[in-house]
Amino acid sequence: MMTLLSTLLGFASAGLPKVMDYFQDRGDKKHELALMAMQQSRDIALAKEGYIAQARVEEIKTDQVEMQTQAQERVTMYKHDMKIGEGASTWVINLRASVRPIVTYVFVGLLVVVDIAGIWYAYSTGVAFADAMTLVFSDDEMSILAAIIAFHFGGRAFSK
Repeated sequence: MMTLLSTLLGFASAGLPKVMDYFQDRGDKKHELALMAMQQSRDIALAKEGYIAQARVEEIKTDQVEMQTQAQERVTMYKHDMKIGEGASTWVINLRASVRPIVTYVFVGLLVVVDIAGIWYAYSTGVAFADAMTLVFSDDEMSILAAIIAFHFGGRAFSK
């Protein structure tokens, strides 16, 4: 039961950023709908006054400003990312990009080392192999391993 729960929690924690992005996107779309409603009411008012052509010109100008703002924002983000990596060696930059796999490998490696040490200790103290296996490979350990693997592969699935 704990294995299933930890697997689900590991998978869910890997997908948490996507859930947050969903709510952010939902709020952005709500804002865009409100903006479009205001623009539509403005267009109706301008049409009554005969200013449709002027409204179209203003819309084009607004689109240009928005595109320029997005381009500047992208350039600023790229500069910020580059500034963070300034002076860092290539291996540090690569390490920064591979945090999730490294954490997964370290924890799985630690579990393997602890299991080997537990079996060796059990063997050296004369504990029966079947008893040692049930002690070393417990449900708690399988829960931890399942959570780690679900987090690693769940994050990869959500990113695609």
